[in-house]
Amino acid sequence: MFYYYKHKNKVLFSLHEYHGFMPINEEMAKKHSDTLYYLGRLPLLESRTSFILSDSDMFYLKSETLDLLNIPMEKKQVMSWLLEKMNNRQVVYVNTEYPDWESLIDKNMPYKWKINIIALGDIGSTLLTGLRLLGGHHISEIGIYDRTLKNAKRWEFEMNQTAPSFMHHPLPEVKIVDEYQLMACDMIVFCAAKGYGLGTSATDIRMEQLEQNSEIISVYAKKARASEFKGIFGILSDPVDLLCKKALLESNLDPYGTYDYKGLLPDQIRGFGLGVMNSRALYYSKKSAKFNHYATQGRAFGPHGAGLVIADSIENYNPALSIELTDLALNANLKMRELGFKPYIAPALSSGAYSILATISGEWHYSSTFLGGVYMGAKNRLVNGFTQLERLTLPNILMERLQASYDGLKVI
Repeated sequence: MFYYYKHKNKVLFSLHEYHGFMPINEEMAKKHSDTLYYLGRLPLLESRTSFILSDSDMFYLKSETLDLLNIPMEKKQVMSWLLEKMNNRQVVYVNTEYPDWESLIDKNMPYKWKINIIALGDIGSTLLTGLRLLGGHHISEIGIYDRTLKNAKRWEFEMNQTAPSFMHHPLPEVKIVDEYQLMACDMIVFCAAKGYGLGTSATDIRMEQLEQNSEIISVYAKKARASEFKGIFGILSDPVDLLCKKALLESNLDPYGTYDYKGLLPDQIRGFGLGVMNSRALYYSKKSAKFNHYATQGRAFGPHGAGLVIADSIENYNPALSIELTDLALNANLKMRELGFKPYIAPALSSGAYSILATISGEWHYSSTFLGGVYMGAKNRLVNGFTQLERLTLPNILMERLQASYDGLKVI
């Protein structure tokens, strides 16, 4: 039995009874043409604050697990009018355990986004180039920040002089911002990182960077908290998925080191790292006929680095081919280093520019979002500011690989 309420001209409903809202009947809720908000209760920092409710089993969640990527064998029965709403992506789960949950039902998405980039090294400057050239339809302005002002001036000068002779649509203007203007945007993209030379022998350099980059991201996570930042906090630095969790935890600590849940919400943070792993799998799938079905049947899951899971096909999953293709994608960065170059162009464009533009335009893409206490990469999209995970019928042997990857992220 659902309870129905009217609040701030929005319709809320729940299996739990709430006080302080105006009760209404089912018929009134049924006639409401806009989004409905389902009020649920899930553990803090072990679950998201909100998401698109796409299947009826989600009404009965007691915890978040990898099962949210898997279509349930049996679905709960719901009223036909509510099912239609769900199919139209007009039902949003809101976790009322978070203190600021009411702000979610007032969320307004920008028509064009203002994006600020932190750090203009190899990754940041390549991302900037991609967003400047590709983002005219979706981005109004790109703010750039670098600790070396001369470097920021260089990229402002170069990018604003990069344009076709006759523009059919405006390109986003590039402007230098200082540290006090960083959070005045719709999305901030963290690209700062401790650099590693070509001579490093580390098999997974991303893990080598965890300690140093965690210190850097903590500073900006606390700035986001102090400014009550409401936009998306995107992360492109390595190790992407673990830095997402670090930003979440650091931003939610009060000055005395106690979690008060007044910082970034779990679903404000996104890791942009899985896009290039999918692109690398696509690259190798074109090199061998045994993999060529990946483009239409395959999927990528997990972190950008150790723990990556490439599935050659969802419909006809082949464990051996999947593991082989995973290894090829996972080691592509080392192949580039063997050539004498840093592997940053494809990550900055595939994981960065293309995935960010897909995010803000509501298209399916690969990124890491919060799921049961970790940031887990999977195909998803942002619908009016709320995340919808792709759900598939996944074979048991693939679920075992995903669980191992998920468990590995939880341990670190």
